Amino acid sequence: MARPITLFTGQWADLPFEEVARLASEWGYDGLEVACWGDHLDVWRGAEDDAYIKGRLDILEKYDLQLFAISNHLKGQAVCDDPIDARHRDILPDRVWGDGEPEGVRQRAAEEMKLTARTAARLGVKTVVGFTGSSIWKYVAMFPPASAEMVDAGFRDFADRWNPILDVFDEVGVRFANEVHPSEIAYDYWTTVRAMEAIGHREAFGLDWDPSHFVWQDLDPVGFLWDFRDRIYHVDCKDAKRRVGNGRNGRLGSHLPWGDPRRGWDFVSTGHGDVPWEDCFRMLNTIGYDGPISVEWEDAGMDRLVGAPDALAFVRRLAFDPPAASFDAAFSTR
Repeated sequence: MARPITLFTGQWADLPFEEVARLASEWGYDGLEVACWGDHLDVWRGAEDDAYIKGRLDILEKYDLQLFAISNHLKGQAVCDDPIDARHRDILPDRVWGDGEPEGVRQRAAEEMKLTARTAARLGVKTVVGFTGSSIWKYVAMFPPASAEMVDAGFRDFADRWNPILDVFDEVGVRFANEVHPSEIAYDYWTTVRAMEAIGHREAFGLDWDPSHFVWQDLDPVGFLWDFRDRIYHVDCKDAKRRVGNGRNGRLGSHLPWGDPRRGWDFVSTGHGDVPWEDCFRMLNTIGYDGPISVEWEDAGMDRLVGAPDALAFVRRLAFDPPAASFDAAFSTR
């Protein structure tokens, strides 16, 4: 059976949940990766309200959509971030922001992530996707120089804040798939290694693989799949296009808005960028990943009502199943 292709609803949270479900169903998606913002999913209600859980599942059933994962990137971001500032005020609900005192925000964000695990379990979902935040992302430029002790302290802070959250994930039988992404504790290959080490390689903490964040850093998304093959808990399908090489456009984006042609890279609809998709899907087959392929539309240069079905058609064509029998078996004379 082909792996299901789902639509991540995070970039659609301005629309009512049922409207997004209707659109995804009409386009031919198999399911949704539901974001925990907008009106799509309220984990505070979901953790306790049986009628609310039934209502979400009824909408999915009405449109013949499956649910494999829920995502709470925005609240997870606030668990470890330092500083907590106006950027967080813009992405957090009042109940998490509170009076804006930074440590209070972090603690309330951590509680929401625990509730996210409980809500996922009540929905019958085994994977929560999200961000962790980072107290040391602000040191990424390494000047003024950040000492080894400062960096070590950041990884300890991550472990201290996330281990109690992951205890709840273990309690309810749900896994956390951390999206490897700039601004997080794990944003590239070696920081992913360190993050795993920091939490003792506990199984509750795995990875959401999104290759768009690898290509503009000149990282190998295919090799990453192989090296972390036992921790790939979810796959987000998003593409990126590099625009470097003209002597003006830089990889850091130059504080320019998405879609500006002066940026050194940008997100594009899946299949229109530099991700080596065929090699990626072959490696997903090799490592035995059989979970959903979740399309994340984030192309500032394409209308999403065009981009979402366009991406689905691309993934449907390329996300081929592994062969039913091995090559060697096909030539066996026994």
